[in-house]
Amino acid sequence: MKPWFTFDILAQDGRARAGIFHTPHGDIPTPIFAPVGTQATVKSLTPAHLEELGANLVLANTYHLYLRPGADLVAEMGGLHHFMQWPHPILTDSGGFQVFSLSQIRKIDSDGVTFKSHIDGSSHRFTPEIAIEIQEKLGADIVMAFDECATPHDRTYNERAIQRTHLWAERCLRAKTRQDQALFGIVQGGVFKDLREQSAQFIASLGFPGHAIGGLSVGETKDEMKAMIDCTVAVLPENKPRYLMGVGTPEDLLNGIQRGVDIFDCVLPTRLARHQAAMTRNGRINLMNSGHARDPKPIDETCPCYTCQKFSRAYLRHLIVAKEMLAATLISIHNLATLLILVREARTAIQAGNFTAYANHYLSNYYQVEP
Repeated sequence: MKPWFTFDILAQDGRARAGIFHTPHGDIPTPIFAPVGTQATVKSLTPAHLEELGANLVLANTYHLYLRPGADLVAEMGGLHHFMQWPHPILTDSGGFQVFSLSQIRKIDSDGVTFKSHIDGSSHRFTPEIAIEIQEKLGADIVMAFDECATPHDRTYNERAIQRTHLWAERCLRAKTRQDQALFGIVQGGVFKDLREQSAQFIASLGFPGHAIGGLSVGETKDEMKAMIDCTVAVLPENKPRYLMGVGTPEDLLNGIQRGVDIFDCVLPTRLARHQAAMTRNGRINLMNSGHARDPKPIDETCPCYTCQKFSRAYLRHLIVAKEMLAATLISIHNLATLLILVREARTAIQAGNFTAYANHYLSNYYQVEP
């Protein structure tokens, strides 16, 4: 019988690679950026918007969906694909990062984590087994092992965290029952090369169909991030997809692809849109600036997205000033288009054997203007 999940590498240029991850809900061309639909919705956008943009993979959040509306309800409604009307691949995280970010209202032990809901203060418990049970009810194609994300520069904490992460990864594998879901293991270790290598070796030894690099983009420098990706990728197997969790600037995507990463996700493009900021090939633009009040140009004259083809910066600024909901929708469409076009161009460049030149040209024209 044909396996549910396989990964084909079609081309490689240096460490950058173009591939296809086959799933029950369709093929995922890599490298790929996944828009984040935290609560079974990418904020301000419909599934039709995402399909028009060419999005292929969407991420949903286990912690938030567990609290509201509940995994049992989602299962009763036919699982996430039917519930949110997204027929393409879905990835759910384990809830670990959200739980551990609640540092004031959670308690960690060797068996799991007890935490209080950010919604109503009620007490809840996550263990590796519970995290897998919830994700099996949600029904995503790619699910994540329960892990502990530590403060990046605290070595003692990271030493404890990777031990828990490794034990919990084994428990997640034993708890998993659905064959139509791919369980990815997560590498931790902060900014410490030896811990990252140790974690990558152990997680890779467990036979997961894919691997995630966790605990980055959480306060370390860009150089530290690059170094940790380098040492982790060097240990992970070549024939399985690699997922860099929570990373989503154009610069970080290109640096990750250059180092052999295949999958990315981040809330950044839609979050920036809700704060009047547009992403472009040349950096960020604050559309609230008064200089855009009479600007007839689109956000990016080279962008083929619906927003740039139809609307001016002046109109978008008007929507922002008038506090119209459409502003977030139109800017989100553009911001996601920027990243989705980038990964498609990167894939084409890898297949043509000129990824390094493409990345260098992109980054030479890119500057970051904070909104």
